[in-house]
Parts: sequence; C-alpha cells; structure tokens
Amino acid sequence: MRDQEPSPGLPEQRLTTKEAAELLGVKPETVYAYVSRGQLSSRRVPGGRGSTFDAQEVESLARRNRRESGGGSASGGELSVRTRITLIKPNAYYFRGVDATELATHHTYEEVAEWLWTGHLRPGITFTAPEDSVTATRRAVDALPEHTGPTDRLRVAAIAAAVADPLRFDLSEDAVLGTARTLIPTLVAALPPTSRRRRHDDEGPLARRLWTCLSGKDADDASLRVMDTALALLVDHDLAASTLAVRVAASARAHAYAAVSAGLGVLEGPLHGAASGLAHRLLLDVLDEGDAGPVIAEELRAGRRIPGLGHRLYPGEDPRARVLFGLLERIPHAAPALAAARDIVATTARHTPLHANVDLALAVFTASSGMPSTAGETIFAVARTAGWIAHALEEYGERPLRMRLSGHYVGPRPPQPLPRPMPRPLPAQDTTAAETPRRAKSG
Repeated sequence: MRDQEPSPGLPEQRLTTKEAAELLGVKPETVYAYVSRGQLSSRRVPGGRGSTFDAQEVESLARRNRRESGGGSASGGELSVRTRITLIKPNAYYFRGVDATELATHHTYEEVAEWLWTGHLRPGITFTAPEDSVTATRRAVDALPEHTGPTDRLRVAAIAAAVADPLRFDLSEDAVLGTARTLIPTLVAALPPTSRRRRHDDEGPLARRLWTCLSGKDADDASLRVMDTALALLVDHDLAASTLAVRVAASARAHAYAAVSAGLGVLEGPLHGAASGLAHRLLLDVLDEGDAGPVIAEELRAGRRIPGLGHRLYPGEDPRARVLFGLLERIPHAAPALAAARDIVATTARHTPLHANVDLALAVFTASSGMPSTAGETIFAVARTAGWIAHALEEYGERPLRMRLSGHYVGPRPPQPLPRPMPRPLPAQDTTAAETPRRAKSG
C-alpha cells in the first residue's frame, strides 16, 4: 500500500474509504487494490486504522473506469457500450464484421442467430421447444383476455417459460445458449392460432411456424423466404432502446428470460416495435383510397409523423427495407401493396425527402399476406429475441452493475425543511338539511 503526504499549499478534499468506494462503484476492498496497483494514493487517518483519498484523484479514476468499461462516451455525449455484435454504417450494417444483408439473404434465421451468439455457422440448425415449456406457456397465454396484444402475450410466455425452467439462474454461456435455442420456438408456439391453424405446427423452420401463427393463407416458398429473411435482418440493430434495457437487466445479472422480458416491455412503444403496425394501417388506408395524397394530407394535418419513413441511422434507404422490397417484387400478390408503398414515399418526398425504412417493408409483407396490423410487431419481437440473448451473453462477461448511470440532480438544494402535512379535506355537508330551516324561516 502506497501512502503519500499532501503537497504543501494545495487545498484538497479527502474522501473516506466508503465514500471512495461509492464513487467508484466498487467494494472497499477494491479501493485498496487500486492503491496497491498504484492507481490511487492514500493517506492514513491520524490515530486511526483507516485511510483517506484525494477526491479529484478518485473522480479521475472513476471517469477512466467508465470509459474503459463502456459505461459512457468519452466525448460526454450519448451512452456507448463496447460490443462485438453489430456495427452500423450510413448505408449498411454488419453482424460480427459480416454484412448483415448478405447473411440474411444466404442463411436462415436460426443460422444467423447462431452466428450472432457464437461466431460460428451451423448449417441446417433448427430450434425446438421442450414440451413442458410449451404446455406451461400456452396455458398462461390462453388465460389472457382476447384483446391482449402480441407483445403482452410474448412477455407472459417468457415469464411462464422461466417458471418452468428450474435452471434459469445458471448464467454460464452453455446454459444461456441452451435457453436461447428453446425460448424462441417456445414463444412462437405460445402464440394463439389463426382460424385455419391447429396447434401441431411445432416442427420445421421457425419462419414456417411463425407464418401459421399470423396468416390464414397457405404459405408459398417466396412468402416464407420473405418471412425468414425478415427475421434474420431484424435479429439485431445495435443498442436500440429495447436492447439497452436487456443489457441493463443482464448487468444486474437477471437471467436470460428476465432480460428478454425487459426487452419486450420496451419494444411495445409506438416508436419501436409497434411502428410497423402504424405503417400497416397507413398502407391499408392508401389501398382503400387508391391514392396516397389525401391520406398523407390527413396525417400531416393531424400533426402526425408519417410512419415507415426515415431512420436516424441511415441517411438513405434502410438496407433492411431494400432487401425485403427486392424479395417482395417477386411475389405477384404483393404488387398492390408495393405500389401503395411507393406512392407513400413519392408523395411524402414532395414535402420531406425521406426514404422507406424496414417498418414500411414489413407493412407491405404483412398487409399482402393477410396478416393483422400487429403481425409486424410480432415478427420484430421474435426476431430480436435472438439479438437480446447475444447482448445478454456479452453483458454477463462484463463487470456487474456497470450500467448504473448517475443522475444529474436539478431539484431544490438540500437541506430543505420537512414538508408540512397536507390539510385534511373537510367532510361533505348535507346541503339539503342546512337549507331546510332557512326556507322555513323565510316563509
């Protein structure tokens, strides 16, 4: 342990070991480990056994730790986290360094998920749900009200699957990967059947199983390819809001089911997973009207943002939309919805030059496949579950609770006096009884 004498003539603020540990977000023992490694200097308390630490030195070390652990941006801007999973460029994005659109075009959703989790491709892999897990989740989901949304159903299914798994607290890589390979098909199996579907479609590629949950139409090969490619394209997109929630949960060492549930909770927002549903309904309005002009005018008049257009990370067309539109052009029954989407883009371009994003491409797919407006949200949630697991796995390898941010307090300066109790409301008076004598007297 290295103790230093104070420099003469320099005022300094000293911290106790406990205060230094709280500022650094570590245990007191770790503070002394910093001293032994020469990263901090300490001074013994006169006549005592403890030590004190220079506040500026501790704060400097805390800032350095936050930068190195990815807990904040070195430029003081947005939160940044070190990750090896997804890189986003202005016109492309990459999974572990490989072009994500190329992966999604040439490999199934399950194969892309494995690549994201392990960095290895496993050709032909399919995910299978355990029977007891499926039984538990279906029982829980079937008890929900009929009007329950898809994300709520998936969240309940994730919780039910967790309860059915006594080994859920095992956070080793092999255990979490095992959870991932069974949880995703379990979520799909728990979805309510369409009118033509009977609950026996739990085999084969996940894209086909999900199709039978969402559409009453028979699936052709071209449509199934769009479904599978959409799942693979949407598997991850760096630190979107839901993914950040997953990493916060994993930082607190929540198990994989709980981390996925955290992601599902955020996904339900209209600016995230539900955005494709808004684009779906807009697309149907344009198809009914036969012209995007009056529909767009009404949206703008109401002060609403046009869904399905623009993306803060892509100045041009969303690469995910580009791939899906290319596949949808090969499906004859998607032609009317595709034409309506192009009309939306062209009409809006007169006001604001925005390009189509993946939500509009999903809307074309779901609307032309006889799916409900919530289908895009379901596809998004199922796909992104694999990405959430990848981020949870990565976070489990980091320092626990590193995602604990510090609030910038702007409230009243302490100390403030204790607040006075609110006055109790007066009891309601019987006005009829009070007015009766007055009327009698005046008469």
